[in-house]
Amino acid sequence: MKITRFEDIESWQMARELTRQVYDVTKSHKFSKDFGLKDQICRASVSVMSNIAEGFDSGSRAEFARFLSYAQRSCSEVQSQLYVALDQHYLAIKTFDEVYMLTGNASSKIGAFIKYLKQQKTKTQ
Repeated sequence: MKITRFEDIESWQMARELTRQVYDVTKSHKFSKDFGLKDQICRASVSVMSNIAEGFDSGSRAEFARFLSYAQRSCSEVQSQLYVALDQHYLAIKTFDEVYMLTGNASSKIGAFIKYLKQQKTKTQ
């Protein structure tokens, strides 16, 4: 399938779902009162999808790969913050596992896309 807009990118679609889930879990009573953590994890999840979208329109494969690496780092940030939420008993272990796994899958998909872009760059040189 040819990608003609950022919404066609599978990792962006996964990041959108991740953001939806993060916003859902942060609505719980205890989590919603921890304004700093809630804000940080929400911003990190939004950063994943935003960097994919921004990179798509960056103009070069190298620049796109750079933005994808930012998105991938934001996935790690979300995962780290999930541990804080778990340790503070804001999340049940099942919810933690589900969101953590989705974040890991999105990160893996982004990593595969970065690898693809770098391979395409070498083939065209």
